[in-house]
Amino acid sequence: MKKLMLSTASLLAALPALAQEATTEAVETVAEAAAPVMDKGDVSWMMVSTVLVLFMTLPGLALFYGGLVRSKNMLSILMQTTVIACVMMIVYVVYGYSLSFGGSTSPWWGGTGKLFLSGVTVDSMAATFSAGYVIPEYLFIAFQMTFAAITPALIIGAFAERVKFKAVLVFSVLWGTFSYFPIAHMVWDANGYLFAKGAIDFAGGTVVHINAGIAALVGCIVIGKRIGYGKENMAPHSMVMTMIGASMLWVGWFGFNVGSNLEANGSATLAMINTFIATAAATLAWSALEGLQRGKASMLGAASGMVSGLVAITPACGTVGPMGAIALGVIAAAGCYFFVTVVKNKMKYDDSLDVFGIHGVGGIIGAVLTGVFSAAAFGGVKGDDYAMMAQLWIQIEGVLITIVWSGVVSYVLFKAIDMTIGLRVDSDTERQGLDLTAHGEQAYHG
Repeated sequence: MKKLMLSTASLLAALPALAQEATTEAVETVAEAAAPVMDKGDVSWMMVSTVLVLFMTLPGLALFYGGLVRSKNMLSILMQTTVIACVMMIVYVVYGYSLSFGGSTSPWWGGTGKLFLSGVTVDSMAATFSAGYVIPEYLFIAFQMTFAAITPALIIGAFAERVKFKAVLVFSVLWGTFSYFPIAHMVWDANGYLFAKGAIDFAGGTVVHINAGIAALVGCIVIGKRIGYGKENMAPHSMVMTMIGASMLWVGWFGFNVGSNLEANGSATLAMINTFIATAAATLAWSALEGLQRGKASMLGAASGMVSGLVAITPACGTVGPMGAIALGVIAAAGCYFFVTVVKNKMKYDDSLDVFGIHGVGGIIGAVLTGVFSAAAFGGVKGDDYAMMAQLWIQIEGVLITIVWSGVVSYVLFKAIDMTIGLRVDSDTERQGLDLTAHGEQAYHG
């Protein structure tokens, strides 16, 4: 009896400790259930996507543009693309990330909270589109950094073969500061003006392509035509290089579009298949139009169609269905083809490598029609409560804001640079070619 009493007393004495232990375990279990999840599959895919976007720029865009210029300017375009990418990477980690995603509640800019990547560590995380799932913040920064690196590099194709190397670099930094970073914040940051409005831009139709396309148009008009434009032969010196570059762009674009999902899941596969088939449809459509009009389909036309399809599907790839992607690719190819072959000649501006005609026009078509083809009636992912006309207006508003913002910023910067260090090389330098005069070397010998 005494032993039983002792056992009972011991048990009663132990109850508070047991209860505390059970409570602690329960709290830890709840905390574990509520803790954000960093999935190694997501992290691996985003690391690959980040490298793929770099591959778009170097060597993809560099070779695509390099093949399109004359041989005496091949190295200059390669050098401009390379150095712009490198400069923008440094700028992005110093202040670009903060201006875009720095935590400010302002609808127009991200603030200064993350200057020099302040507060970012290997343990800090960035949200994805799924509640409770995160990726390392360093990875998100690196991914966004590659977008900031390629966008100013797109612009230079509009005034290739005639601009000073230092002017290109100064413009890129200033334009990134006053146009790219604010628009990235407006469209992609949770506090951004267009994000709050519900604008759909999955991977950069407004932020990258319209933004760069408008700057390109303003630049080629302010700077003026190349010497001999319309009179001398200015055909691409190497369509082989251009084809290689275009193919690299298509491969790298999967990082651009699919990576923008931030996770390796079903939504990412939708972006993936759309990036395949919209591009294929646009390539075929451009070649068909060229064949009907000129009797022959060219490699230049196929490459141009390829890029127009990639540009147009960029804002839409995560919300339209595959059949909508095909339709969007065909419409974009037709629109870009018209601007490149008709409007440019009528307006007589020298957009050397058709940056506005493909990136600007393709981006506008893609951004606007995202509002249409995202509807379930056209195979999109939006449900029965989707208000297509309301969304269409939001898409148009996003396009108009980007056009005006980029247009005004670009014009002011081009004029300011021209009045200070000068934009354009002298006529003798231009005739000799920028490879020798700016860099002291030649792409080809003999």
